[in-house]
Amino acid sequence: MKLFIKTYGCQANINDSEILASKFLKKGSSIVNSEEQADSILINTCSVKNKTQSKILHYINKYYSSKKVIIAGCLIKTIDLKKQFPKVQILDTLKLKRLNQPLVRKDKNIAIIQISQGCLNSCTFCATKTAKGKLTSYSIKDIKYELEKAVSEGCKIIYLTSQDNGCYGFDQNPKTNISNLLDELVKVKGNYKIRVGMMNPQYITNLLNQLINSFKSPKIQKFIHIPIQSGSDKILKDMNRQHSVNDFIKIAREFRKQIPEIDIATDIIIGYPTETEEDFQKTYNLIKTLKPEVINISSFSSRPKTKASKLKPLPTQIIKQRTKAINNLYLSYRPDVEKRFREKQEL
Repeated sequence: MKLFIKTYGCQANINDSEILASKFLKKGSSIVNSEEQADSILINTCSVKNKTQSKILHYINKYYSSKKVIIAGCLIKTIDLKKQFPKVQILDTLKLKRLNQPLVRKDKNIAIIQISQGCLNSCTFCATKTAKGKLTSYSIKDIKYELEKAVSEGCKIIYLTSQDNGCYGFDQNPKTNISNLLDELVKVKGNYKIRVGMMNPQYITNLLNQLINSFKSPKIQKFIHIPIQSGSDKILKDMNRQHSVNDFIKIAREFRKQIPEIDIATDIIIGYPTETEEDFQKTYNLIKTLKPEVINISSFSSRPKTKASKLKPLPTQIIKQRTKAINNLYLSYRPDVEKRFREKQEL
């Protein structure tokens, strides 16, 4: 079988595809570089946004008649793909073993290491919990072994990823946390940098100083991804986010105080169904004040099997106007951010 692998979504999905590529090779398939070369296509799907879902469905439809189509990933848990495409093969990756597995790296210089599966959140807008389930953290020992293997194979950048790195270890007894993990990983010798993936604010407020000290290691990239989603506490409550605006502000300011070179990334959802103009202005003012170096801006997208999908959506025009306003605000200070990035590279 000549197999082409198409991956949508996050770093964890990319890593899943790397592992799946190795499994198919072991079974005698060959991995090809384009759809035209393939007789089969494995589509590793993402369920985060309607826009992405539409792209995936269009892609499936394009090749459904001419290729064998295998579908894996999050979307198989959130919509009935068999109803629309009866002939597709479904590959459930929920129980895929992800550490200490043979893989085919997408980039030989980058190792993606998944530290857990699932999360502890119940956000009203998110379908990922349906797809990934409750939190299951992997042991520090196994993660460290995976890092040692990656470094021995010449990887220079190590992505630590999961659905939420912030709650890593909260399911273990005795409990551990992301800071404990980082402190152990940086003991591994070699020429590499660890880039820590997304951490929700509520899980790192109580270990903030410990985490900042961990980030001071020269082995850790000075980058932190902490999604705020809204600058309004009312909307955060409606989203069931379990953190406050002040939690986000405290984390951002303390990191900048103790690690001035830190780059902060955050996520914003514009147009949640209960968002008023006043709520939006609070988000706008928060971004204007803190100026995160990276912002992932998303218009609200109703997802199947979520509580927010039952709410009446805001008019499309209002969402577009607010999204444009936040985007323009970000672009207004983006040149200063890019200048900083260039200066770092020159050092």
